Amino acid sequence: MEADLAELEAALGHSFASRELLLRALTHRSLANERAALEQATGNGKTKTAKAADNERLEFLGDAVLGLVIAEALFKAHSEWQEGELTRVRAQLVSRQHMAEVAAAIDLGSHLRLSHGEDKGGLRRKGTVLSNTMEAVLAALFLDGGLEPVRAFARRRVMGETEEQLARELQSGEALGNYKSALQEHLQAIKAGAPVYRVKSESGPDHRKRFLVEVRLKSAADEPGTPLARGMGSTKKLAEQDAARRAMERMTRDIENRGEHGKQEEPAAE
Repeated sequence: MEADLAELEAALGHSFASRELLLRALTHRSLANERAALEQATGNGKTKTAKAADNERLEFLGDAVLGLVIAEALFKAHSEWQEGELTRVRAQLVSRQHMAEVAAAIDLGSHLRLSHGEDKGGLRRKGTVLSNTMEAVLAALFLDGGLEPVRAFARRRVMGETEEQLARELQSGEALGNYKSALQEHLQAIKAGAPVYRVKSESGPDHRKRFLVEVRLKSAADEPGTPLARGMGSTKKLAEQDAARRAMERMTRDIENRGEHGKQEEPAAE
């Protein structure tokens, strides 16, 4: 165990003063539940302690810390980007898919602490588990060493060449975060109709234009259609992508607030 943790610490670029923090970050709830059930069965009376020893609380903190350090790094590195551009790149960098790739790159899966059954079932290779555990490990880094080791790891592993590629895609206005396609597919799936985009205003000098775009549900003849959201960008394409992103985020929030996962109400414009 000590040798395994040393390897992981080397990949993280940090030696933990409290190895217990790192162990907790690596502990999936399946193992904590397995241990709690065993202690309950043997009458040891430690079920509450065992239940609390998984990494889910650390995931919550790690998600927030990761978002902060990525936002800070992008804000300092790209003074030319506005809120929409910063948000889009950050969303890609902190996405579950990318964080699972980061976890795989440092072989985090081999260090996961799982129940016997979940280990045999291949859970340590599942992307969602890898990304969640990566967030928990970042929380442990923060609690043990503050923001600096998290910043250093984020620069090396989370950003690096990926951030450079995303910046190039953002400059082209094409590939990055195709929220327009995602919104159209979502609206089709819930049979709500198709999105349409309209430029509401333009501002700024020619070399620093800002476009305000509104996305609405496609209307019947002579009807305005239901507004979904508005977005801004330095080009019409970027503003459309920003509007689609905001529409998707609002729809997701509405679903979560209602506690539903199927029926979709039509959101108002931002």
